[in-house]
Amino acid sequence: MGKVTGAHIVWDWNGTLFHDNDAIIGATNAAFGELGLAPITMEQYRALYCVPVPKFYERLLGRLPTDAEWEVMDETFHRYYAEHRVACRLTDGAVELLTGWGAAGRSQSILSMYVHDELVPLVRGFGIEAHFLRVDGRTGPSGGSKAEHMERHLAALVGVDAARTVVIGDAADDAVAAMRVGAQAVLYTGGSHSRASLEGVGVPVVDTLAEAVAEAERIAA
Repeated sequence: MGKVTGAHIVWDWNGTLFHDNDAIIGATNAAFGELGLAPITMEQYRALYCVPVPKFYERLLGRLPTDAEWEVMDETFHRYYAEHRVACRLTDGAVELLTGWGAAGRSQSILSMYVHDELVPLVRGFGIEAHFLRVDGRTGPSGGSKAEHMERHLAALVGVDAARTVVIGDAADDAVAAMRVGAQAVLYTGGSHSRASLEGVGVPVVDTLAEAVAEAERIAA
């Protein structure tokens, strides 16, 4: 990526660089079916989704799922998602934005709550791995916040200043993770959250990845 000038983007993967909304809603409804819940629409999902994920299920069940229910739903979700993600593609314009950011001498990385051992070959399969200093997925159990993972991710990025780092993601939790490490955040409306829910976080909210990168360039200058 040439000489690094200081500004850095930490990209989210699911719903941000990777446009997997159809696989996500299908997997969610498959998991709901295990508990006899009616399917929901993408609009309902975007209005209600939150992290940690069991709290999302609580909004629909009226209670937190039991440990046994969570295990069944989580396994069902990931099995369905793995089968259907193959039809999903990168978000429009993502490759050009990654290329342009790196060509300007800036650095970037991926931090995702998608399981690490599946994320890395997926990113590699799209031919974009070389754009990133690191590609980190989730290790350990699913369902938690990204904040603690962000601490480890930033600590591993030698020479990257948190004050000049911008997290670009589609969920309120991305902004929470950014704040944990002293970074900025820009939230993108094309993924798992509605604009209304994102605007309550208090960070810039945009409708395209191009706008997100432009905003990142402005606030990390």
